[in-house]
Amino acid sequence: MTKDIFLLGSTGSIGQTTLNIIRRDKNNFNVKLLTTNKNVKKIYKQAIEFKVKNIVISNKEEYLKYIGNFKKKRINVFFSIKSFLKENKKKSSITINAISGIDGLEPTLNIIKYSKNLAIANKESIICGWNFINKELRKYKTRFIPLDSEHFSIWSLLKNEKKSHIKKIYLTASGGPFLNKKLISIKNVKPKIALNHPNWKMGKKISIDSATMMNKIFEVIEAIKIFNLNSNKFEILVHPKSYFHAIIHFKNGLTKLLAHKTTMEIPIANSMDLNFNRYKFKNDNFNYKILNGINFINPDIKKFPLLGILNYKFKNTYFETILVSINDALVKSYLNNRISYISIHKLMLKLLKNPYFTKYYSKSPKNINDIKFMVEKVNRYINKYLK
Repeated sequence: MTKDIFLLGSTGSIGQTTLNIIRRDKNNFNVKLLTTNKNVKKIYKQAIEFKVKNIVISNKEEYLKYIGNFKKKRINVFFSIKSFLKENKKKSSITINAISGIDGLEPTLNIIKYSKNLAIANKESIICGWNFINKELRKYKTRFIPLDSEHFSIWSLLKNEKKSHIKKIYLTASGGPFLNKKLISIKNVKPKIALNHPNWKMGKKISIDSATMMNKIFEVIEAIKIFNLNSNKFEILVHPKSYFHAIIHFKNGLTKLLAHKTTMEIPIANSMDLNFNRYKFKNDNFNYKILNGINFINPDIKKFPLLGILNYKFKNTYFETILVSINDALVKSYLNNRISYISIHKLMLKLLKNPYFTKYYSKSPKNINDIKFMVEKVNRYINKYLK
C-alpha cells in the first residue's frame, strides 16, 4: 500500500536524505507536501522529480517572487502549513519534520492532527515545546517516532521493555573535531575548522554544537522529555567511532546496545516502515572489524565546559527556550566571525546566570506565543549585548 508523506524542511540535510530513501522506493511512497524557508530552486527541482502538487515557502519575499513559476507547473504554493491544511484534510501516513531550529515547533503542532505517524528530527521543538507536542499527540492519537540517531536507538531498544527496569541510559558522543585538544589551544579556531566533523556530514549549526558538546546536552534534555525519565537516568559517554548510538543498562544486569553506520538514512528508513526485502542500504554488510578497539571514555568537562549545563533542572519552564535561544545566537555570531570559539562557552555559561534571564526559570510558557515572545526577547538582548 502506498504511503502518503508530508516532508517538512525538504531542502535541508535530513529532508534530502529522506528523499534519497524515497527515490530508491518510489512505488511505495506518494509525497504530498514539501516545505522550505527560502531554498526555492531546490524545492522546485524536488517537486518536479517527485511529482509533488503542494509546497510551502515560508519566506514571504521568496513566496511572492516565485509563486508564478510553480503555478505554471500546476503546483499549489502556500505561505504556511496552516494555509495548506485548510485545503487538505486527509491524514498523511507519516509526517517527517526536518525543519531546523525553534521554527519547527509551530508547524509540528499544526500538522499533528493530520498525521498518523510523526517523526521529528528537530531538537529545539522537543526541548522547548514537548509538553505542547505531547498533548496534541495524545489528543489525536498520533504515533511519535524520534529521528535523532540516539533517540531512535533508545526508542528501538525500549521496545517490549518496561521503563521501570532501566538503571542507566548512555548517550554516545563522538567528541567532535576537538576531542584531543585543550580548549585554550583552540580558543580562536576558525569556523571552517570547527565545522569539520570527523564522522558525520551535517549542517553548520549542528556541527558547531557537536564541537562544543552542546548538541549532546540538547539530546540529553530531549531524551528526558521524550521518555519521561529523570535526568539521573542519563549519562554521556564519548565514543569516537560513532558506531554505537545508545546503551541501556537494566536492573536485571543485562545491557543492550544499538549500533549502525554514521548515516541518518538508517533511522529515517526504519521509521518509514520500508519493505527491506526490496530496499537495500549501500554497503550494508556488517563490518565486524569496526568492533575491534571500541572505546568509551568519560567526557572531560575542562574540554567541554558546557556540560555543566546538565546540572540545571529541566521542568518545561522558560529555561529551555532561553538556553536554546542563547546558543542559537552565539553559534550564529561565531559563524559570522563576530565572536571567538571560546566565547561560545564563556558567554553561554555567563548569560545563563544573568538575572535578566534567571527570573524566568521558575515560570512556564502557557502557549507557543509565549515561547516565540521569549525567543525574540533573548535575541534582542544578545544582539545588544554583543555590540
